[in-house]
Amino acid sequence: MSVVLHGPAYSNYARSVRLVLEEKGVPYTLNEVHLLSGEGQKPEHLKRHPWGKAPAFEHDGFALFETFAIARYVDEAFPGPRLQPEDVRARARMTQVCGVLDSYAYQPLVMKIFWQNAIVPMQGGVPDPAVIAEALPQAERALAAVESLAGGGCVEGFLCGDAFSLADCHLAPMLEYFAMTEEGRVALARRPRLSAWWERTRGRSSVTRTRPTLR
Repeated sequence: MSVVLHGPAYSNYARSVRLVLEEKGVPYTLNEVHLLSGEGQKPEHLKRHPWGKAPAFEHDGFALFETFAIARYVDEAFPGPRLQPEDVRARARMTQVCGVLDSYAYQPLVMKIFWQNAIVPMQGGVPDPAVIAEALPQAERALAAVESLAGGGCVEGFLCGDAFSLADCHLAPMLEYFAMTEEGRVALARRPRLSAWWERTRGRSSVTRTRPTLR
């Protein structure tokens, strides 16, 4: 059964899906569509994703875009460890955490703080301290919400129960980029439960195998 994921290895959301594929043990091909160089706006990719973003997904002629939809499909369509809690409340919490990450965490953590610190200099620019300063309270609020929703589980276990879930796959790429920045390290130091979760998760085999190289 042919599985193809379209998107660059450095994409936060493509990596979330790759984590799901790795955790499930699903063989896949990564078609590197380099969004930073404009490849996402080429006609062939716009057919896969109308907004030219990543990831897009294909499985034996079935096409999907949007990360959470792809992640759920992979979890439910393939054998391997279950990545969604069986308990209805824990599963609802997982969905809530993913929604919070998409709506309130991704922009400040990745697209503002990480972007200014890492991508802007790579492109020859100078980071804008005002953008970072504006994003920091938003980042703190999002991290506080995720830590609160996860409860005590993230100290010794995972975000939504005793097993690695789609919520963990969703957060790991964001937190990895955020933790590369000084602001991110300081913010995580103030959140020992989330820091403990990240210290365990960062060495997980699926996380190390999908770790991007920035250049």
